[in-house]
Amino acid sequence: MVLRRIFRRRTEPDVQLDKGLEKTRRGVFDEISKLFDRSEIDEELYEDLEMLLIQADVGWDVSQQLVAEMRQKVEDEHIVNPADAREILRLEMIHLLELATRNRKVKILQRGVPYVILVVGVNGTGKTTSIAKLAAYHQGFGRSVMLAAADTFRAAAIDQLKVWGERLDCPVIAHNEGADSGAVVFDAMQAAHGRNIDVLIVDTAGRLHTKFNLMAELQKLRRIMQRHVEAAPQEVLLVIDATTGQNGLVQANEFRKSVEITDIMIAKLDGTARGGIAFSVAKELGTPISYIGTGEKATDMAEFNPDTYVDSLFFAIGDPL
Repeated sequence: MVLRRIFRRRTEPDVQLDKGLEKTRRGVFDEISKLFDRSEIDEELYEDLEMLLIQADVGWDVSQQLVAEMRQKVEDEHIVNPADAREILRLEMIHLLELATRNRKVKILQRGVPYVILVVGVNGTGKTTSIAKLAAYHQGFGRSVMLAAADTFRAAAIDQLKVWGERLDCPVIAHNEGADSGAVVFDAMQAAHGRNIDVLIVDTAGRLHTKFNLMAELQKLRRIMQRHVEAAPQEVLLVIDATTGQNGLVQANEFRKSVEITDIMIAKLDGTARGGIAFSVAKELGTPISYIGTGEKATDMAEFNPDTYVDSLFFAIGDPL
């Protein structure tokens, strides 16, 4: 078996992602990488690796799986060099993330037919900022974008979306606080059709304490959308806060009970020294991670690529090959 050392980058470097994951890379993942700077592969290496993976928010089950798979391949291939064992870990981590990304649906956008993105997530996860990043992302492809403030339970959410709309020169359909979210979506769908908008991004309330009401509300919004566009929403994006660790996975499972999630964005990766939540999400949910948030600006978002993500966790651009 021929292995490349972990310090040989296999993908093109992503400057934005590299910067966004700096805190994570210098945290637990730096300790993980240093574990392999030893003369031999011993039992202590496996034990310390499992502990650090758990600390990195990779999750208990996933950490055990990664260590067990690495151990098995080390034994099967008679690996004795710790650097080669580290490369095995790297490849297993990429493989785990690829299993989820393979489920990613092809996004087909048609001129004159609004591509509707329903954004869900718990309040405080960075949902509104993520919507702005998503809008800027589509604008970067020359698409016209409209926002709908259907989180009518919080005046702050409406106001924040309007501010982002002004910054991005993007129209925002909004009613007053306490208004019917369905009415907002109805008006937004009509406006999107009337103005030949390419992408309509809909914000929603992030309340988990009333699960039945949340489920009923999201289903109602879907029905309203489908009166105008049968396939809508073509994308249902769940925003997960990376700084909440495994609690983000719990929230994701709760939302999956209310709505069919098609894509996931992991937000605030720049704000955590752990950042391993992506592996738990990929393993436990199997839902494609499509985007990651790497900062506060509207442009601080990257498309998710397993190879580039894992590489950026272990070493920075400019590190020696």
